[in-house]
Amino acid sequence: GARWAAAPLAAMFADGTAPGADVESLWRSARSARCEAKSCQTGKISTAETAVQSHTSRDAAVQTDQSKDAVQDFQQEVRVDYTGLLSFLQRVESTVIKELNKNWRSRAFDGFEVNWTDQNETVSCLHTLSYPEAQDQNLQVTSVSWNATGSVVACSYGRLDAGDWSTEKSYVCTWNLDRRGLNPQRPDLVVDVPSSVMCLACHPSRPSLIAGGLFSGELVVWDTSRTEDPVIWRTGMTDDTHTDPVYQVNWLPDAKHRNHSRLLSVSTDGKILVWREERDGRLALAEGFAIVAQQIPRSTQLKKFARGEAAVGVTSLSFSHFDPRVFVVGVEGGYSLKCSTAAETLAPQRTGGSVPLRAPAELAFSPHGGPVYSVSCSPFHRQVLGADTSAAWNLFLSCGTDGQVHLHSMLQTQPLLALQLSQKYLFCVRWSPVRPLVFAAASGEGKCHHRFWFAGAVHLFDFEKSAQKPAVSMQQAAGGRPVYCLEFNIKQTRLLAAGDAAGTVKVWQLSSDFTEQGPRERNHLEQLASEITD
Repeated sequence: GARWAAAPLAAMFADGTAPGADVESLWRSARSARCEAKSCQTGKISTAETAVQSHTSRDAAVQTDQSKDAVQDFQQEVRVDYTGLLSFLQRVESTVIKELNKNWRSRAFDGFEVNWTDQNETVSCLHTLSYPEAQDQNLQVTSVSWNATGSVVACSYGRLDAGDWSTEKSYVCTWNLDRRGLNPQRPDLVVDVPSSVMCLACHPSRPSLIAGGLFSGELVVWDTSRTEDPVIWRTGMTDDTHTDPVYQVNWLPDAKHRNHSRLLSVSTDGKILVWREERDGRLALAEGFAIVAQQIPRSTQLKKFARGEAAVGVTSLSFSHFDPRVFVVGVEGGYSLKCSTAAETLAPQRTGGSVPLRAPAELAFSPHGGPVYSVSCSPFHRQVLGADTSAAWNLFLSCGTDGQVHLHSMLQTQPLLALQLSQKYLFCVRWSPVRPLVFAAASGEGKCHHRFWFAGAVHLFDFEKSAQKPAVSMQQAAGGRPVYCLEFNIKQTRLLAAGDAAGTVKVWQLSSDFTEQGPRERNHLEQLASEITD
């Protein structure tokens, strides 16, 4: 049907006169003649009041009922000129077949998937979740994550602003959004944590496992299916443990043991560490990397790095979906760095760790005007985009304290686009898992239609509509509170969770406009990447 609609039908419907087939329509007149006497749709229903609760009623004919006589009369009244109809069809047959064949060979609708749902750009707030006890302590939502089923959202409570909160009690909370009787202010699970939780990540295939990074530099893994002590692995405080807060934790597949995972952690101490599970409940250091100023190529104006180690504190990390050895990190010095797990150069050892650390940095990209807080590599790789889209494989986003989002290609140091999204910090940026041209960003503020700036916002960008302004911005937190974190749901793709400094998690429901891929979207992404790399 879709291909038919694309056909050039001018030749088929050129002006001209030809004898047609007469089909006389008597249906309206026959129908109206039979309904003339009706004053309403149904006959009168007889009822009678009685002294008891039950009553007697009678069904009356509805407008769709029709007697057998009426059907017979109707069929007799319709006369079809079958000879003329056959003659007409024989005359146009060759033209129709010709156009159908032409359409069949057309590539106009390649990659198009029919979407029967209404298209719109509306985004609605489905749930506003919170844990009042954490809010009473003025704790903030520092991280959000969806579990492997896509039905449970987890959040960590802690503090991301100034102050030593390492001894402050904090929480990890989960809500099952599919559960009947969901209470948005009563989490299904609350885990007490003795140190501020800075980040968390649900296991990609085991729904009950959650990993968290603490202010103290430790890593902890909780099993939410355990009713007593949910802690099943932890690093403890050793010479290998981070000496600064852990700002991101990721699950990695273990190449040697299929049933096991490894954990990756990043910290502002400049280290990127990979941990393996031990039987005694310990997380042991398997391998590690350190971002060292001296190891970064001097060919890319890195004068700021000479100021000291503070410039190489790692805040965020994202793996390439094209090459699993390649990852991008954001650092406090304002740079995004392309790194490789295959790096062999050793980093100068700063402490007596059990594993020698390597220096992974290969390329520094043009910097932001302040620390980078978040990076996100495009999830669309060769199998998704096709073999001829090499430029689009290498895209990533970064954001930071300068209020800008940079769209980068790993093939060049200058950003493809620099978008001034906010006058304040941007804390998080995430690429859509289903739309190559859509991403979301979390800010300390946003701009509405009348150019007024409001408190913490979630911005949705769609490059198909505009490369300069958000398709929609949703105010999340009142009172000047920023939005710190957000995550798309890869299982239930219309859901987006965002956590803020007021201690609430909002689950936004996206319209089909943000989840249904357009017919030429992949081409647009490749074009966007190629325009600047040429």
